[in-house]
Amino acid sequence: MVNPIAEELAKNQKSISVAEFFEKNRQILGFDSAPRSLITTVKEAVDNSLDACEESEILPDIFLHIERSGKDNVVIIIEDNGPGIVKEQIPKVFAKLLYGSRFHALKQSRGQQGIGISASVLYSQLTSGHHTKIISKIDHGQPAHYYELMINTSTNEPEILQDKIVDWDRPHGTRIEMEMEASYVKGRRQSIYEYLKATAIVNPHARITLVEPDGNEENFERATDKLPVPAKEILPHPHGIELGTLMKMLRYTERQKLYPFLRHSFSKIGHLAAEEICKASGLDTDLDPHEMTRDQSRKLLDSFSKVKIMSPPTDCLSPIGEELIYKGLEKEFNVDFIATTTRNASVFSGNPFIVEVGIAFGGELQKDDRVDIMRFANRVPLLYQQGGCVITHGIESIKWKQYGLNQPGGGLPVGPVVILVHVASTNVPFTSESKDAVADIPEIKDEIELAIKEVARKLNRYLNKRDTLKKRREKEVIITKVLPKMASKLAETLDREVPDINPVVAKVMGNLLVNRIAESDGNGGANVSIRIKNFSSKRQDFKIHDMLPFELVGAVPEPRVISMGNDFDYIWDLSVSPGSSKVVSYSVSTLDEAGMESLPSVIVEGLDEELVTGAKAIKG
Repeated sequence: MVNPIAEELAKNQKSISVAEFFEKNRQILGFDSAPRSLITTVKEAVDNSLDACEESEILPDIFLHIERSGKDNVVIIIEDNGPGIVKEQIPKVFAKLLYGSRFHALKQSRGQQGIGISASVLYSQLTSGHHTKIISKIDHGQPAHYYELMINTSTNEPEILQDKIVDWDRPHGTRIEMEMEASYVKGRRQSIYEYLKATAIVNPHARITLVEPDGNEENFERATDKLPVPAKEILPHPHGIELGTLMKMLRYTERQKLYPFLRHSFSKIGHLAAEEICKASGLDTDLDPHEMTRDQSRKLLDSFSKVKIMSPPTDCLSPIGEELIYKGLEKEFNVDFIATTTRNASVFSGNPFIVEVGIAFGGELQKDDRVDIMRFANRVPLLYQQGGCVITHGIESIKWKQYGLNQPGGGLPVGPVVILVHVASTNVPFTSESKDAVADIPEIKDEIELAIKEVARKLNRYLNKRDTLKKRREKEVIITKVLPKMASKLAETLDREVPDINPVVAKVMGNLLVNRIAESDGNGGANVSIRIKNFSSKRQDFKIHDMLPFELVGAVPEPRVISMGNDFDYIWDLSVSPGSSKVVSYSVSTLDEAGMESLPSVIVEGLDEELVTGAKAIKG
């Protein structure tokens, strides 16, 4: 006899759409507060724009305008100059969750799940009751298509409220406008401005314009016109494949034999590796993959670890690079020191990844606060859940005292420092669907620690050198205060001219002494010599700049010359051994005594000012 209770329960059981699920669990996607909902929406739209532009080899130009609408709502308008979206795809891209082109692609990209912007559309209609407005154009000769859309949460399908052609002055691109319950905050680490600032640092090829609700305009200019090297799609790597995934691949492959299945379904399995895998597993190379049992699949999986297989290719990744991280930090922060590094690619669970780190010190950064951590995954800033992220854990695990920073309580260090960490991977292991933190994968944490230690060593060398130069500066100040008084008193006693004390200062300090002497040639001109002596204990390599408003005659050695209007920059590349001297000489056809006295100072390029006496010095 059938249980009547079971029959009643069966009547109430039905499937739910993914849109219905996220309608009731929107906090999972990052829509759990008014400020965060706005940041999540902007983040998803900007990520899509950057990905689309880079895939089409277009330098991104993104415009973001946020307006207040009523008491609790804001209107968000985002425009880009990307390739646009074909008419038939517009409703699905914006009004169907889990619809996208990157989920199955094994390569680095910002968006992969197909949830982001459609989740913002869902949140918009839930909180404001308004539909989303989209304009998209794929070419200057093509029409601009205008849609007004909503999501049918019961079916997870788009509802088209308007579909028409409109005039739009952009040659190509996409514009989205939505209203939602959200709030715009300023002056916080977790704000739209800080998110865009962080985005601009790791995407220095993008130009981003923000118009805030009060009408204030913020511009984040691009620091380079060079697009990132595009990431290429790769096949899955056999290391890290799980049994169920392998069985699915075997069941649905188009290959009829095991040998070609291995060759064409995985990366880095060539002819020899495929034969060795079959031999190690005891399986026939002609075995039909579709007929393989669970035990045979297990043997095949175990053989992957027995055969030496090359690491997966890294052209599926597009790291920022040390130079551009440096430029990004330099553009957005006024600091005294920057060091960057990009690690070689590593692998976790068959997924290649690269860790990049930048560290900035001093300048206008706060001295007594904890260091500022900037976390990124595939060029996207991570603003929330800092404490639950492997990047933070990696920073906390470093013994910062040995690198010159205080670390009270053994947690985050304290000092005027920004630490930027970027994890690039084909599959970033986020801790949740909101993509706010990277999971504690041991391989990733190890690489983060190694990268941080590398830049921390450079910072420590800078701090030690800075302290040494500070002590030298203090010593030189004392000497230059005492010696002039002694020289003046001695000259007065002996009734002689006050001597030049620079040679004495240079000798006491162990500096490079630079002395320019100009003497009349008796014909209205002058013979000039620049005499350099190295009192330090090591060889000094540097450039001498003499910036003059006239042309030189018979310069020895011959300088490089840069013309600057009516002036000339004469440059000599020199190298002077410890205790040695060198002389640069030239003549000037017209130079009187007044002109000799008014010559601009000689400049030494390549040395700290504390190491040079008698001339101006610039490090670079």
